[in-house]
Amino acid sequence: MKEKTFSIAELAGELGVTLRAIRFYEAKGLVAPQRVGGARLFSPRDRARLILILRGKRMGFSLKDIQQFLDLYEADPTRVAQMRNLLGKVRERIARLETQLRDVETSLAELRDVERTTAEMLAGKGVKTS
Repeated sequence: MKEKTFSIAELAGELGVTLRAIRFYEAKGLVAPQRVGGARLFSPRDRARLILILRGKRMGFSLKDIQQFLDLYEADPTRVAQMRNLLGKVRERIARLETQLRDVETSLAELRDVERTTAEMLAGKGVKTS
């Protein structure tokens, strides 16, 4: 039985990305569709890799990190190296995001304080601020 293939347009529509984005990932060697004439035919493996790439990007990983992750998947049938690598990268990303969250919370608190103080000063001068 012949393996199902996907056109670039099908994958772009399904995954909510542009054709250009998929071609970019192809140019970076992250996916390798078959060429039939001028058409690209993506295998279920390519589709799965694109899903992982997009998920990695949403989580804030670099293409280099994603490439490492995908390479380890291919090289280690036990997936132990891949899972260790992923666990380390995820922990690093969580730590960075938690730091950013604290920074954003601090900025919001300071901005709210300035907003409140400024609104009170304007109200004291009879100026409406709503």
